[in-house]
Amino acid sequence: MSKRDYIIRYLLIVKKLRNSRLATFNEINEYIQREFELMDTPRNISLRTFQRDLNEIRTIFNIDIKCNTSNQYYIAEDENSGFNNRMMEAFDIINSLSTGQQLTPYVILEKRCPLGTEHIYGILHAIRNRHIVRFSYQKYYEPDITLREVEPYALKEFKGRWYLLSKDYKDDYIKTFALDRIQELKISKKKFPYPSGMNPNEYFKNCFGVITSDESGPEEIVLSFEPLQGKYIKSYPLHESQKIILDNENELLIQLTLFITHDFFMEILSYGENVKIIKPVNLIASLKDSYQDALNLY
Repeated sequence: MSKRDYIIRYLLIVKKLRNSRLATFNEINEYIQREFELMDTPRNISLRTFQRDLNEIRTIFNIDIKCNTSNQYYIAEDENSGFNNRMMEAFDIINSLSTGQQLTPYVILEKRCPLGTEHIYGILHAIRNRHIVRFSYQKYYEPDITLREVEPYALKEFKGRWYLLSKDYKDDYIKTFALDRIQELKISKKKFPYPSGMNPNEYFKNCFGVITSDESGPEEIVLSFEPLQGKYIKSYPLHESQKIILDNENELLIQLTLFITHDFFMEILSYGENVKIIKPVNLIASLKDSYQDALNLY
């Protein structure tokens, strides 16, 4: 059996338990057999092999699978569940696209530029081991490329792009750098002490995206969506702070607690007539001004 088949089997075990929550060895084995048959490589595993697989899954993916008193297996959830879910999504895509068949007529991929993901491995290494990094950086709104030396703290994804949260030695400010605008990344041997008060999750807690506000704190925002758009908002929340105030056949009313930044304002504009701002008044005024400026163009 190839190494690829081993990895596929590990991921199939995890996928089965994520979908079923609880499953016996026989149920898991039957699922694995069906999936491998779809790939024209039938497989059957013994209980002993399965137990070894569980140890490998724990070591490789940091996913702990346990067995209850009814001989049903389940995943012991932890703080890594979000990462594990994304890993399973990636596996589903990779496994589907690597069948060796001609998929061009059936799979339509976005025609977009690389988003800097080639830097993720090196930056994560630097974050974990507290290494200063250096790189060339060019902002979209500035013509010149600048050299940066930073303390890397965390990586954040937003709308398909990746950003580095770090302290820029240029002015000792905490900043986010888009990975797709980073060039010539170099990991220094020089180390730094990770700030005791730095908590990336708290730093971005009230952010829509990666921009914070130095002018004011987060505000309570109430938005009203028409029913159809509301279904999308419920299935894919705007932000983790989203709370449903009212949900009926006429509207979806939600509350958010966020910094009102340019990114969030542009998100609201993208919904056009399908959203109405209930509060705060300053956001309502900004939206009116933006619509008036757009009308003035015509």
